[in-house]
Amino acid sequence: MENMKRRDFLKTTALGTAGIALGVNPVIGQNRDPIDRLYENSIIIDTLCVARNWDKEEFEALSQSGYTGIQTSLHNRTWDGALSNISEWNDRIDEYSDVFLKATKASHFRQAKKENKLAVMYGHQNATMIENKIDRLDILHDMGTRCIQLTYNSRNLLGDGCTERTNAGLSDFGVDVVKRMNELGIIVDLSHCGRQTTYDGIKFSDPPACFTHTMCEALYRGHPRAKTDDQIKKMAVKGGMIGIAALGYFVGPDPGGETTIETYLDHIDHAVKVAGMDHVGLCTDFQIHGIKAWATKESWYEPRLKSFKPSYNVKWPPWIPELDEPKRFRNVAHGLFRRGYSENSIKKILGLNWLNYFESVIGA
Repeated sequence: MENMKRRDFLKTTALGTAGIALGVNPVIGQNRDPIDRLYENSIIIDTLCVARNWDKEEFEALSQSGYTGIQTSLHNRTWDGALSNISEWNDRIDEYSDVFLKATKASHFRQAKKENKLAVMYGHQNATMIENKIDRLDILHDMGTRCIQLTYNSRNLLGDGCTERTNAGLSDFGVDVVKRMNELGIIVDLSHCGRQTTYDGIKFSDPPACFTHTMCEALYRGHPRAKTDDQIKKMAVKGGMIGIAALGYFVGPDPGGETTIETYLDHIDHAVKVAGMDHVGLCTDFQIHGIKAWATKESWYEPRLKSFKPSYNVKWPPWIPELDEPKRFRNVAHGLFRRGYSENSIKKILGLNWLNYFESVIGA
C-alpha cells in the first residue's frame, strides 16, 4: 500500500481527533488502571523500530502504541543509498510535520511528548556506507544521523560482526571512526558486533557506547546476537545502555510457544541485575504494527534463512503475540508491575533511561 496522504491519515486515525494523544485511552476517571495512567504519562522509546513503509496500518498502529520516540533503521549498504534514505525521511517529516519530529538532541524527545508527536532519531545498522572515508561521518551528522552500529553480522573495515568466523577486534580505522563519532555526538552502537569488537567499542568509546537492540546470553545460551554478562557489566560501568529486543527468536528458541512475554521480562530482569536499573531500556527490531499483520513464511522467513547463518536460529512464526501488537510496551509495563517493579523503575525502563543516555551522548 502506498504511503497515505496527510489528510487521509488524519481522517482515519486517533491522531486526527483533537485531545487524544498517541496511544492514550480516552476513558477518563479514577477507576482507570494506574499502570495505564503511568504508561500514558511516560516517555516511551523504541531504540530500533524498522518502520520503512508508512502506510495506513503503520499510522494506525502508531496511534495505538503510545510511542514517544524511535530510532529508525536507515540504509547502510551504499553511500548514495544512505543519503537517499535520509532525504526520504526528511521529506516524510516535512509532509507529516504534526506527527513526526526529527530528533537530533535529547530534548526533542521531551518536546515530542509535549506536542503529541513521534520523535525520530536517524540511525544505521552498519558503517559500510562510509567506506574508508571518515569525513563522511561529518556529512551524516549534519544531515541528522545520531546513531551508527559499527558492524552488522559480517566483517567490515571497522571490525568483525557477531557471525563472522573470526573474532578480530576493531581495526585502527575502526578506532578512528569511534573517536570521530564521539567528537560529533553520534551514538556508537555495538548490538551486532562480534565479541572482541564489542569489547573494543566499549573500551575506546567516550562517551559510552550502547547496545540498542540485543538480549542476554545468560538466558539464551550460544546465540551470536546475545551479549554476555561481562559485556553488559562493562558497558554499564562506563554509563552505556542495553535495549532488550522483542523479536521472538532473539528472546528465545520457541517464539509464540514456550518463548513468551514472560521470557522477555526475564531478559529485562537479568539485565537490570547485571547492568543496574539505570542502564536498561526497550526496543523491538521490527515495525510498530508488528510482523504478523503483514509477513508470510515466503516473504519473511525464507529470505532470512538464506541471509542469516544457522546460528541465528531464525524461526517461523517469529513473533510473541503480546509483543507483536502495537500496545506491546504497555503490556511490558503491566508485566513489570506484576513482578514488583516500582512506578519510577518502570518509567525508567520505558524511556527515561534512554533519554538520560541520549543527553550524555548526542546532547541535551
